[in-house]
Amino acid sequence: MEDKSILLIVGGGIAAYKCLELIRRLRERGVDVRVVMTKAAQQFITPLSVSALTNERVFTELFDLDDEREIGHIRLSRDADLILVAPATADLIAKMANGLANDLASSVLLASDKPPLIAPAMNPQMWLNPATQRNVHQLEADGARFVGPETGEMAERDEAGPGRLAEVPALIHAIEEMTASDRSTRARGSPGPLFDRHVVVTSGPTHEPIDPVRYIANRSSGKQGHAIAGAAAKAGARVTLITGPVNLPDPDGVKTIKVETAREMLAVTEQTLPADVAVFCAAVADWSVAEQGDQKIKKKKGKPPPALKLVANPDILKTIASRKKGRPELVIGFAAETENVLQHARMKLKRKGCDWIVANDVSTETGVMGGDSNSVHLIRTGRHESWPELSKEDVAATLVEEIARELASTKRTAANSKSIRAKVDKR
Repeated sequence: MEDKSILLIVGGGIAAYKCLELIRRLRERGVDVRVVMTKAAQQFITPLSVSALTNERVFTELFDLDDEREIGHIRLSRDADLILVAPATADLIAKMANGLANDLASSVLLASDKPPLIAPAMNPQMWLNPATQRNVHQLEADGARFVGPETGEMAERDEAGPGRLAEVPALIHAIEEMTASDRSTRARGSPGPLFDRHVVVTSGPTHEPIDPVRYIANRSSGKQGHAIAGAAAKAGARVTLITGPVNLPDPDGVKTIKVETAREMLAVTEQTLPADVAVFCAAVADWSVAEQGDQKIKKKKGKPPPALKLVANPDILKTIASRKKGRPELVIGFAAETENVLQHARMKLKRKGCDWIVANDVSTETGVMGGDSNSVHLIRTGRHESWPELSKEDVAATLVEEIARELASTKRTAANSKSIRAKVDKR
């Protein structure tokens, strides 16, 4: 990123303090950073502290005669290689989505000739509110890219969920990723077979708490799901990856949302719709504990271990596949089996109501769980294909090719039907 120029727009919120560390890290990498601060942002960090780190003046007012004479908000938006909005509050996201320009930050964004990178930070309920999600979807459709939010404890007491500003390393990675992705797109000169399609992918395990220390989980590394998300992005899709806890970097060019439990994963998945394709690769725990312990459950001498009452988790695949409104055009599930793989997968295809099932044998001796290769069966109604053992990246690339072919075929069929109807109407 050396010699790059970044315009950082700081919104109001307690997470604004992270921007000071971000600026320092970017400056260490030789990045020129200019900063616009909203009035609300100045309640959390001062323009003086920001200016000391950037060695640049901080821009705060739209109708500042000196600022307009020196650079102007139009040039301010055009001179940067990348515009980063962090933290992006619900208010700032709403302004961007609806084209408002009543302060310097929103005016700069509206006058920009490039898509922004947006790092949301807000209360979980504000993030999950349908109004905010509509605004996010609109911005994504307009070409904006998102990093975060992350899931965790909020500044407010007893508040937790998706809404934390991405940490500084993740922000820097997203900046590098976005500049690299833009260069790659220009070099290819082709939008890709999934261009203008929205693909949702779930990945990794879920963690269902027993107490603050222990949890129920599945043995999923997330490698296959993350590979699918990355392959879809390379094919030109706008990708939302919803992942449980994994030790993997976020795929390039992908909006990644991190969750822990099955209920969180379902809630976020529903909020990301509408989508053209949904690929449910996550190993979601089937059960959670009915009553989670507030404190660590202690062993008691001479006493039997405590009985854990389990309740069923929501069935994410079936819930999305059976939607009457907003169902993705193509819903794909995964079946991780240890015996009778094809038989169980066909039953799952029928039971869940999805379009395809990708089935694999995850017996211990296969090494699939946590490994780098996979051998899968692609099952559709009335037929199936068995693929040879491939790397998980190659499985992902092959699956994305199949998805692109299916969507293209459906589009051609719809176009032909429309043409036939038009001819009949003329008669």
